[in-house]
Amino acid sequence: MPLAANDTDTDADADVNVDLPLPVSDFLGWLRNERGRAGNTISAYRRDLVGYVAWLVAHGTDVMTVDAPTLVDFVADRRTSGAAVSSVARQIAAVRMLHRFLLTEGERRDDPTVDVEGVRVPAGLPKPLSEAEVMSVLDAVTGNDAVARRDRALLELLYATGARISEACGLSMGDIDFDARLVRLFGKGSKERLVPFGRAAAAALDEWFAPAGRMTLVPEQWRRRDDAEAVFLNTRGGRLSRQAAWAVVHRYGQRAGLREELSPHVLRHSCATHLLDHGADLRVVQELLGHASISTTQVYTKVSQERLFDVYRAAHPRATATR
Repeated sequence: MPLAANDTDTDADADVNVDLPLPVSDFLGWLRNERGRAGNTISAYRRDLVGYVAWLVAHGTDVMTVDAPTLVDFVADRRTSGAAVSSVARQIAAVRMLHRFLLTEGERRDDPTVDVEGVRVPAGLPKPLSEAEVMSVLDAVTGNDAVARRDRALLELLYATGARISEACGLSMGDIDFDARLVRLFGKGSKERLVPFGRAAAAALDEWFAPAGRMTLVPEQWRRRDDAEAVFLNTRGGRLSRQAAWAVVHRYGQRAGLREELSPHVLRHSCATHLLDHGADLRVVQELLGHASISTTQVYTKVSQERLFDVYRAAHPRATATR
């Protein structure tokens, strides 16, 4: 089977620097160049497909000759591997896309995944914070030094806009319109959207951009040109990474005494749920969050209904009466 002689995929987080079969490298290139998938998405596909290719080699076949019965064995092996169901489902989805690509490009005459049963991921509802819990997280940021100002601005902006952590860390100075209180976010597939933010986030950003805030973290010389335009900086004067921003959110969740681990995605869930709780239109929330499909946003309506029922059961004097 032909191999890519020198796979030069340099996407961020691409931690699997191995030669891949040329058809797989072509597929990853197609995702990047033709479909416009983000670097992190390409890296995830790459990791899944490296595992798939390794499994095929161990079983005496490859992506160009594997048949449906062998793929059934692959799925069965993955299901019993102990990996999370969501991880297995994601890998199988990557395999399906690969073989569909090979069929479309004429590399293979068939798609061996057509009749292979996938893996169902149990439908789970996001668990948003209550409004009081969000306030406790925001109030956990104390002090007025540069790092505290940055952390407060980051948390306020995440909750105000429902931004993904990668979107917040990718913000540059020109992406914020302070007069109109709008922020330009670049979502999956580099799709751009404008999202408003309120007074609390605006005040926190003003403090961060004041002389005692961001300016104190600016280095004498920028390591990268892109860092100079970054909204959020680390203590070394570089653009704040997703991992560092995740740690910021986690730290204040602990300070606030939340029982469950707080992640940036929980703040995104909370933003969406609270908007719907207060009467926001589902289509509006879809646009604000950058969901490609309304069905993705609809899960939050179920969350809001569950919260409504919980409040009713707790508050109505006859909700649990037996007679």
